[in-house]
Amino acid sequence: MVMKLPLARPCADQGRSVPGATVARNFPKRTTHALTRGEEVSPADRALAARIPAFDNLKREMVDALLRDATVSKLGRGQVLFRQGDAAVTMVIIVEGWVKLYRVTPAGDEVVLNVLSEGESFTDAVTISPAVHAASACAVTRARVVVIPADAVVNCIREMPEIAIALVAATSLQLHQMVQRVEQLTSQSAIQRVADFLISFAPCTQGACRIALPYDKSLIAGRLGLKPESLSRVFAKLRLVGIDVRVSEAVVNDVAVLRRLVINDQLRLQGSEKRGQSEPFAVVR
Repeated sequence: MVMKLPLARPCADQGRSVPGATVARNFPKRTTHALTRGEEVSPADRALAARIPAFDNLKREMVDALLRDATVSKLGRGQVLFRQGDAAVTMVIIVEGWVKLYRVTPAGDEVVLNVLSEGESFTDAVTISPAVHAASACAVTRARVVVIPADAVVNCIREMPEIAIALVAATSLQLHQMVQRVEQLTSQSAIQRVADFLISFAPCTQGACRIALPYDKSLIAGRLGLKPESLSRVFAKLRLVGIDVRVSEAVVNDVAVLRRLVINDQLRLQGSEKRGQSEPFAVVR
């Protein structure tokens, strides 16, 4: 079975350029813009950046060298960080908020590849040699990112080859995670994907809880490979088993129900267990 990801309208450029990044109006034409300096990296941001997979096993002095020329850029909601086809001239680490990674089809529609948050990074590998971005990125909430010029990364690699090994290992990890995401999209039903998504943000492991939705439902649909109307149908079915998804949160009567849904998307309806009745959920893809 071939999984088709939903299409949506691309993020608006809003006419703003992000310090340390490039914004191309007409991709895939390769463009380079002069880097402009943002804010100084705070100790808290520096500590968070040092914990990303690419830096986690590096010595303190290596991380300090990589972050020596780094700056922090603030992003407004919908602000583009870079576009598909832009020259990759920075390494970017998210320290606050959510950033969407997406591709734009020849028809101008958008396919969501991933949504990243604090402690995650991209362009780890493309900073090593001249390349262009294979996808676009824009903030879906207010966000802050640490921006490291590619030239600074390359200079550090020349002096400390261990950094190159760490970057390659981090890129391998990202590839593995992408393979897992593709497997999820092709092997799980819509209900299983939604349940898995909600569990990943649940503040408790058992009993009742409220789960804050990290971003709007249209983006959740894109992240899970669903059309918005398919996601709405899943939410309606989840209400039958005590999971009420509202505007910005999901109210869950029992987190264990979500865990069982990930394994099997057929559950007994509340109030029908004593009668031995069950309600199979139609598989929505």
